[in-house]
Formats: sequence, C-alpha cells, structure tokens
Amino acid sequence: MPDVETTTNAHLLTELIGDRTIAQRLIKEYGSLTNLARASIDELCRINGIGQGRAKAIKSAFTLARRLSQETYPESPLLDSPDRIADLLREENRLYEVEHFQVLLLNTRRRLIRVVPVSQGTVDTVLTHPREVFRTAIAANASAIILVHNHPSGDPSPSESDIRTTRDLIRAGKHIKIEILDHIILGRQTDTSDRDFVSLRELGYFYD
Repeated sequence: MPDVETTTNAHLLTELIGDRTIAQRLIKEYGSLTNLARASIDELCRINGIGQGRAKAIKSAFTLARRLSQETYPESPLLDSPDRIADLLREENRLYEVEHFQVLLLNTRRRLIRVVPVSQGTVDTVLTHPREVFRTAIAANASAIILVHNHPSGDPSPSESDIRTTRDLIRAGKHIKIEILDHIILGRQTDTSDRDFVSLRELGYFYD
C-alpha cells in the first residue's frame, strides 16, 4: 500500500469509501478537495454509487480535518502577525460560499480570547455594524481586536467597501479605547501569489 502521506487524493478517497471508480468520479466531478468539502450530503448522494453511508463518511472526514485545524492549543495562540492570523482561520473560511465577517478578541498579550462570528452576506458583500463588532469585545474585556473576513471569489484584494468599513471601525475603536490591530482578508493561493490572504495594515490602509 502506498504511503498515505504521499499518495493521491483519489487513492485516499478509495480507502475512505472502498471503491476506486467512485473515488475517481468524485475527483472528476468536483475538481478539488475544497469543492468536495463544500458539497452537502444530499448533493453527494446524487453521484452514482454514493449513498447516505458513503456521503456521511466523506463529510465526517472533512469535519475531522477542520476540527484538527481548530484543536485547542496548550496556550491560547499568539496572534502577532498576519500569517498566524490566517493560519488560525484559513481552513474554516475555505468552505464558505458567501462572505463571513469574524472578530478575533485578544488580551493584553495579543493572545486569543475567542473568535466571534459577526455577520455573513453574499458572494461579494458583507454588512457589518460597529455595534456588533465591539459589543462582544467589551463584554469579554478584550484589549484589542482583529477583523477577518473571506472572499469566496478567491481574490483577497480589498474592495472600496472593505477599506471604508475598516476605517470606520478604527475610528469607532478609538472612541472606546479598543485597538484594531489588523484586518485580514482570506482568499485562495494562485500560481502568481504564494499568499492566500492580504493584511490591510500591511497594505497601508490603517489610518483614520
């Protein structure tokens, strides 16, 4: 048997569902593991040869992988760089088909208190109100926050709305003494960029 660390996706799916032909059909139908992970059980059952049992096995495997990426750390993670922030939320956001806006609450040592989902929108727009962003931060006694949202299109470049929202929230945070450290937009890695995210602070948008 090939080493599971180096074998193909089709072979791993074959091991999971027990049928090589169906595994290859899934790879061809969905084109990528991300698309396959997004498929619902009902959608998977429409593939010839995939019943409820196999569909649930596939969904369970992806759910375990996602939970592994979110597993509790011995100590709350230190979020002092855009790369660490992206690493924390990348796998969860990869599966979203609409924009999700999240706020990371941090203590005085820049360690995570918790991640708070604030709102979700459409494929290319998410509406966020300062009240929703700062309410949980105040309740948790957070000293700083980080804004994160995804671009389902895969291109993490900020829109004018993203920039405007960021500046509005920076100004609101100054009034209540809660600093916004960064705004990370998650997308997908491409042939021309080895980064699948952007930091609005790094891009120079962090001024009011």
